[in-house]
Amino acid sequence: MRTIITERLIMRPPTRDDFEDCAMQWADPEVVRHIGGKPFTREESWARLTRNVGHWALQGFGVWALRERDSGRYAGEVGLFDVKRNITPSIAGAHEMGWALCSWAHGKGFATEAVRAALDWNEKHFPHARLVCMIDPDNAASFRVAEKFGFREFARTTYRDTAVVLLER
Repeated sequence: MRTIITERLIMRPPTRDDFEDCAMQWADPEVVRHIGGKPFTREESWARLTRNVGHWALQGFGVWALRERDSGRYAGEVGLFDVKRNITPSIAGAHEMGWALCSWAHGKGFATEAVRAALDWNEKHFPHARLVCMIDPDNAASFRVAEKFGFREFARTTYRDTAVVLLER
């Protein structure tokens, strides 16, 4: 089962119907502040959405679209992926975990709730997978989420000419 229901969220693989919400999320400067720093165009958001959909088909895991249970409001995305990053040290073969929430959803504990559910799902379906995440060195909120779930730093490097911290669990 790919849909997960938590106390406050419905997590499901993304669909075409998520595009407008996805495009709004990734066009928000606050959302991308620690993820490349540049708002996405609609074309870039579409490419991201289709990549996320494709992960489920090709890998058997992927990113979940998050919707608040009570309102149905789009809250962001959390998930697992393998985007074949050209990065040193290599993270090839690992399930990379990432989370990005709409700015209205920041500071409400949604990331913690969704990451917990995604980790539980991954443990059930891929119990021996190495998990890594990549975080901007200035993203204190994401570090707090990662630390709650036992992610520990193993490298500081650059990705696309930007400093990043790699963590694993």
